[in-house]
Amino acid sequence: MKALLLTAALTLTASLSFAEQAKEIDWADLAGPTSEFENPFEHLSDQQMQILARILRLDYLAETEADAGAKEDAASLRSDLARKGIDADFLLAERLRIMTKLENESRTPNTAIVGQTVRMPGYLLPLELDGGLAIEFLLVPTVGACIHTPPPHANQIVHVRYPAGYPTQSLYTPVWISGELRSEFDSHSLYLVDGQADVDVTYKMKADSVIAYGS
Repeated sequence: MKALLLTAALTLTASLSFAEQAKEIDWADLAGPTSEFENPFEHLSDQQMQILARILRLDYLAETEADAGAKEDAASLRSDLARKGIDADFLLAERLRIMTKLENESRTPNTAIVGQTVRMPGYLLPLELDGGLAIEFLLVPTVGACIHTPPPHANQIVHVRYPAGYPTQSLYTPVWISGELRSEFDSHSLYLVDGQADVDVTYKMKADSVIAYGS
C-alpha cells in the first residue's frame, strides 16, 4: 500500500512539474488565420433577404421533388429582383463561396503553436473508458458543447489520449491538460443521450497530465 501511495505521489508530482513547464494557452490561441471579405448582402433590405431565402427553398423543392410550381415561383422572384438590379444567382453563388471559406477557416490550425508543449483548460467528453477512467476524450471550451449545443469549430476541439486515465466525475467539471499539441484533422463519433454525432476535430494530443481545474 505504501508503495502504491508513493507511486501515486510521484506521478502527481511529475504531472504538476510538467504542467508548470508547459506554455499556458487559451482557446483563442487555437484559432487559425482568417481573412476579411466583402459582404455582398450588405445593401439588401430585410425583405430582399427574405426573398432570397425563399428562392433558395423553392430551388430545393424544384430540384429534389421535381416541383414545377416551385421552379416557376423561383423564376418569378428572380425576375422581380432583377428589375431592381439584384442578381439572385450571383448572390446565392456568393453565399456558397463564403460558407465554404468560413468552413475551411474553422478547420485551419494555428501553426504557431502546433508542436509546442502547452497547458490549457477545458471540459472533457469521453470517447473511451477503462474502468471508469477516460483514456480518450474530446476537450471542448464550454460546458455542454456538442451535447446541448452545436459542436464548436473543428479548431476549437482537441482529441486527447491519456493512457493513465482520468475519472469522469462530471461533464461539467473543468480540467487542465498538458502535452504536445499536434494538428491532424479527423472526425470522431460522440455518443449522446439522444443519439450519435460525428464531430470534426483539428487538434490532437497525447496528454502527459490531466488534473482538476482548481489544482
